[in-house]
Amino acid sequence: MDGVTTGIGKPAAGSGSFLLTASCSLLPFVSGPLSAQISDNSFLIEEAYNQEPGVVQHISTFTRANGGGAWAYTFTQEWPLLSELYQLSYMVPVLHAEDSGTGLGDIGVNFRYQLLGGKGTAVHATPRLSLIVPTGSEARGRGTGDVSVQANLPVSWVPAPGVATHWNAGLTLSNSPATPFLGASAVWLFRPALNFLVETLWTGGEQQSLLLNPGLRGALNFASGLQIVPGLAYTIGLSDQAGPDGIFLYLSFEHPFKPH
Repeated sequence: MDGVTTGIGKPAAGSGSFLLTASCSLLPFVSGPLSAQISDNSFLIEEAYNQEPGVVQHISTFTRANGGGAWAYTFTQEWPLLSELYQLSYMVPVLHAEDSGTGLGDIGVNFRYQLLGGKGTAVHATPRLSLIVPTGSEARGRGTGDVSVQANLPVSWVPAPGVATHWNAGLTLSNSPATPFLGASAVWLFRPALNFLVETLWTGGEQQSLLLNPGLRGALNFASGLQIVPGLAYTIGLSDQAGPDGIFLYLSFEHPFKPH
């Protein structure tokens, strides 16, 4: 599971050096040896593929918006539960703002059930239910101060070889009015280990926002089963409430933790 988890939103602040560094890090994937397909490494949009039995994924994201020193980092870890039908994960955000410093945000714990799909099928659907714990400081702008529940329905559809699409529809419930969100993405599987993608995400509620997130992702695959996937995107606000545009960096490590 990637992308839309707890803490949906716009990058908080950007620097051209991040773009240059991340671009250089992807150069080996254009001409180097390519093998295993990238399958579950979207950025803002959640794909409907659960972790395989015996395989764990560690995901880091970093966002920084143009015109300020604020940034956001998230760490997510995804584990299969009993079989590929079930998945548990958690997400830990760390937020920084120039006026309030650095600290922990609201932690999310997620459960997913694969309702539809399997190996070789074109359509997958995997509903998610999340509990969002108010571990962040509301006074410093790092949390909501309330326990929240979030539900999302990710659907992944492969309409043709070389193209994958992903669709999200969800709702966040807390003491505040409910916040709906909708998202969609298209991924061009340019090569097995180099993909181009474009995502769009709408968040409703009192402060509606609409984001466009074009990017690319590459992969290094090892005989041990380890797959490393770095990614780079640039988030563009399409509404007044979306905030400034900014850089989005992604890094995933996925590997077996027991023999199949």
